[in-house]
Amino acid sequence: MRFTFNLLTEPWIPCIRHNGSLIELGLRDALVQAHELLELGGESPLVTAALYRLMLAVLHRVFGPPSITAWVTLWKSGRWDERALDAYFDRWQERFDLFHPRRPFYQAPDKRVKPKAINSLMPDVASGNNATLFDHHTDETAVCLSPAQAARILLATQAFGLAGLSGLPQKFTDAPCARGVIFLAQGETIFQTLALNLMCNQENQVMPTRPSDRPAWEMDDPYIPDRQVPQGYLDYLTWHNRRVLLIPDETPQGTLVRQMTVAPGLRLDGNVLDPMKHYYKKGNSLLVLRFNEERALWRDSAALFRRPSDSFRPPMIFRWLAKLSEDKDSPLNRPQTYRCLALGMANNQAKIDFFRSERMPLPLEYFQGDRGDEFIDCLDEALRMAEETGRQLWGATRTLATLILSPGADVPEARQPIREDLDRLTSEWAVERRYWSRLEVPFHQTMVAIPNEPAAALETWRNILLKTAWTAFDEVTAHQEGNTRALKAIVRARNQLAAGLALALPRADVA
Repeated sequence: MRFTFNLLTEPWIPCIRHNGSLIELGLRDALVQAHELLELGGESPLVTAALYRLMLAVLHRVFGPPSITAWVTLWKSGRWDERALDAYFDRWQERFDLFHPRRPFYQAPDKRVKPKAINSLMPDVASGNNATLFDHHTDETAVCLSPAQAARILLATQAFGLAGLSGLPQKFTDAPCARGVIFLAQGETIFQTLALNLMCNQENQVMPTRPSDRPAWEMDDPYIPDRQVPQGYLDYLTWHNRRVLLIPDETPQGTLVRQMTVAPGLRLDGNVLDPMKHYYKKGNSLLVLRFNEERALWRDSAALFRRPSDSFRPPMIFRWLAKLSEDKDSPLNRPQTYRCLALGMANNQAKIDFFRSERMPLPLEYFQGDRGDEFIDCLDEALRMAEETGRQLWGATRTLATLILSPGADVPEARQPIREDLDRLTSEWAVERRYWSRLEVPFHQTMVAIPNEPAAALETWRNILLKTAWTAFDEVTAHQEGNTRALKAIVRARNQLAAGLALALPRADVA
């Protein structure tokens, strides 16, 4: 039986309308209607990121843009040129068939491996090293995917697959997005989001590019030559890290995918830097910023927005926005705010710990010349104040725990509490979580306020930090009511916090 599912026309890309409803569209319609749609809505941040990268690869191939002037023309048109897209898709239509008998989209067979359950391609399903995140299927209980679902999982696998054993002499290696956070600028529509991230690669500023650079579906064989360095940005955006082959099956419910084969594909050189990631220097090593379960990304926002230096290389999108903001003919050269979208996962070797999607405001004033640098300095000061306030709160809470466990611990040579007991008690109180979880929304407001009134924004932020620190501390001490043994500890810790906040927030009134 001849199976077919053409990704250009069949519905498979989940798009969210402005009224919040979800619709699945083919790749062609998702691009043609992008100006009418709010955002992509993949079942996980990995799928969403992979879909955006696919769509960007198509748009780069069709529209470039070769210059800022060309980009401005695209932006002002307000939508993607339907005729240009159709002309391109007509040429490559067969290459977008998920089940094409010779060139299935994003796939290749490997005769050395046997079919296995589709589970192992799904990072949210228990399989092998993967613990169950959101689904309770296992290797023994096979999953059935529709062609649309299988296509999305395939894209996410090629972008986010993790290194590990393959059962072959060659090991699986990390896909391009496996480590680190993918940063995108987000507009009011899918069109704006894609256009904002459609960076001009003049003088190879986004990524070194050869004339042979092209997306994988245009290549006679995406795995030849066997390379570790992409031929350019298009090759990189469509990098085939795995040799996957989906195996469709006809059922009473229609075509489903239960099995596939998978083997190692292209190995990416570790020195290739992803334009969508943030890198920082530690010693002689260049490390990539990753999601941290205990630390939200807004706490690193000042570093993300700064110009590149010897110490770090921020995501290229922010330098691109700086160029657009400084160009006299660009519609982005006036004050306006978009959003920063951060997508990815945290993992330990071949095991995924969690997925995450974070958003924060993206005022373009932060990228407008020397004045923008001043705003970033203010943002950096706001973050420094928050971190120092957090340290003072932690220190006072540690003193509280110490004196509750050992009331005489402040006397020289007195018995000190056991470290494990201290850690257990402070962990139960979770004062840091109480503090930081309350700051995300007001910090976003501060980010937007700084370009308008920097001094006033910082003063408002100081007051928020002061109130938040005391609220978190008082919630902890409230659990000690009626505990006469804790009275001394509370008084001592409260005095310590007051003194510490006076140092951390010198222009604020200390309670």
